[in-house]
Amino acid sequence: MAKVMRKVRTGQVVRTRMDKTAVVEMVWKQRHRLYQKQVRRVARFYVHDPLSLCRQGDTVRIEETRPISKTKHWRLLEVLQRRQVAEVRPIDLEADAELQTVEEDQVMELETEEMGLDSEDEGASTDDEEEDGEEEDSGK
Repeated sequence: MAKVMRKVRTGQVVRTRMDKTAVVEMVWKQRHRLYQKQVRRVARFYVHDPLSLCRQGDTVRIEETRPISKTKHWRLLEVLQRRQVAEVRPIDLEADAELQTVEEDQVMELETEEMGLDSEDEGASTDDEEEDGEEEDSGK
C-alpha cells in the first residue's frame, strides 16, 4: 500500500493486556437519518506496539499498515497524550481516610448536639406545662 494512501486515525487506548498489541478505540457521534438523535459510533483497532509504549487511557495516533496478524492491521505512530495519573502514595491515602473519619465524627457530634438541644427544649416546655397543671390541681 502506498504511504500516501494509508489512513491515519487518533483514538484512546482501552486495553494493553496482549504482548506487543494495544486496542485503540475511536469514538464519534453522528445523527440518525430518521430520528435525528445523536448516535455514538465506536471503532476498535488492534494496533501493533512492538515496544509497549502505550498504556491504558493514552491518546495515540495510529496508521494503517499491511496485515501483521489475523486482526492487526494498524501500527502505532506516536503517543499524543499520556493519561493523567495522580501521584499518591498508600500512606497519603491512609491519612486522607483518617481525616475523613475525623470530619465525619465531628459532623455526627454536631448533629447529635443539635438534636439533643431540640429535644431538651421540647422536654423543658412539656415539663413546665406539667408543673403548671400540678399547681392548678393542688389549688382546687
